[in-house]
Amino acid sequence: MHTVVVGTSGVTASDVLAVARGGARVELSGEAVAALAAARAIVDALAAKPEPVYGVSTGFGALATRHISQELRAQLQRNIVRSHAAGLGPRVEREVVRALMFLRLKTVCSGHTGVRPEVAQTMADVLNAGITPVVHEYGSLGCSGDLAPLSHCALTLMGEGEAEGPDGSVRPAGELLAEHGIAPVELREKEGLALLNGTDGMLGMLVMALADLDTLYKSADVTAALSLEALLGTDRVLAPELHAIRPHPGQGASAANMLAVLKGSELTGHHQDDAPRVQDAYSVRCAPQVAGAGRDTVAHARLVAERELASAVDNPVVLPDGRVESNGNFHGAPVAYVLDFLAIAAADLASIAERRTDRLLDKNRSHGLPPFLADDAGVDSGLMIAQYTQAALVSEMKRLAVPASADSIPSSAMQEDHVSMGWSAARKLRTAVDNLARVVAIELYAATRAVELREGLTPAPASRAVIEAVRAAGVAGPGPDRFLAPDLAAADAFVREGKLVAAVETVTGPLL
Repeated sequence: MHTVVVGTSGVTASDVLAVARGGARVELSGEAVAALAAARAIVDALAAKPEPVYGVSTGFGALATRHISQELRAQLQRNIVRSHAAGLGPRVEREVVRALMFLRLKTVCSGHTGVRPEVAQTMADVLNAGITPVVHEYGSLGCSGDLAPLSHCALTLMGEGEAEGPDGSVRPAGELLAEHGIAPVELREKEGLALLNGTDGMLGMLVMALADLDTLYKSADVTAALSLEALLGTDRVLAPELHAIRPHPGQGASAANMLAVLKGSELTGHHQDDAPRVQDAYSVRCAPQVAGAGRDTVAHARLVAERELASAVDNPVVLPDGRVESNGNFHGAPVAYVLDFLAIAAADLASIAERRTDRLLDKNRSHGLPPFLADDAGVDSGLMIAQYTQAALVSEMKRLAVPASADSIPSSAMQEDHVSMGWSAARKLRTAVDNLARVVAIELYAATRAVELREGLTPAPASRAVIEAVRAAGVAGPGPDRFLAPDLAAADAFVREGKLVAAVETVTGPLL
């Protein structure tokens, strides 16, 4: 099994994906263990002094003015975890919780949190045992980090609350730890706070969304090319010299991908035939501009994610010179903004894909295709309601594109009076990404059928490779009406699993 070694300088997106989705094992580097011990020595020295230090010998948030005596500090750390584990609603996905835990471990191992090495090792042990704390949908405002979600994870480390075992059953966390020979941690000064104070949930969801969007943007380039081909459009608008004079990198990459898919097609360039067009519709002609803007948004979001993956997010933090200083690095604004940006871009990409699908189905705009791509229009409804489904998905994505980060609601007796709502931005982005895959799948379903209905003209080799692969995956081609839901589900899986991109790349080579 793949092993990810966590050091002091952060982790990569591929590390997060390996642990969250691939079940990779986690190990602490010797450097990390040494840094943990050194920072802990600083915290222990401060804890022994009579002067109060925030997070070490005081209360938290609006209660930070109280100096906590030594005999109550272990109770204080337990209490902050128990009281903050206040989430409600449905459970979040296993991969999200694993990313959340792993990224908290990443910050702990930076040597800036003051957590003991044995606590960090327990976090790694829980991940390696396949134990997943029960974390709920609601409870994070994205400031002071993802407090409630991280608290539910810390509760599992203490042997309390509920968790999911490797077999998928939910049981008391203490039982699961005992079965795997893991001793619950007894938290000491600073440790409870350090386990809760991070942007790890929203960051983990950002990393996974970026990985999914990389596949979906390539997939959308392919389906846009197939729709252009099916509509007998012109590929001249994709010429590199046209995109070079507006040098947005995403636009150029999207146009290059579409041009590669269409190479060798006999269907393109017929826009001046029986139903002359000076230009194709915007949804066809401007596909690279819209998808390209989204690609550039993804690139910016990836830069933010890389910076956050290299960060140590906690409050207070232990500095190399021995100081323990308060800060505001836990605020989720940098991550929250790009999560919202991505939801906007995904909604627009879905919207333009739906417009192309609708054009394929409308006999007045499809340039000779049968109404709704039906076998016997009137007796058959063809893909009429598949487009309804696509429209419903797009409409929801437009609602999800309303920024969460534009909102703020004060908490903690006005101490935490401006919050990021980054967790909420991440949760709605996950839904948007899922819906985008479905929208692209429906365009794929319609465009491949439309290309096959263009008898007498040979589609591009890449298009033929897609049609062969999608038919082999159980997605039916033209013919009388059939139960559509299973076909659409198969097309969705074909897109989501990267099989559409893989089929094209057998002909074109790697897409951009």
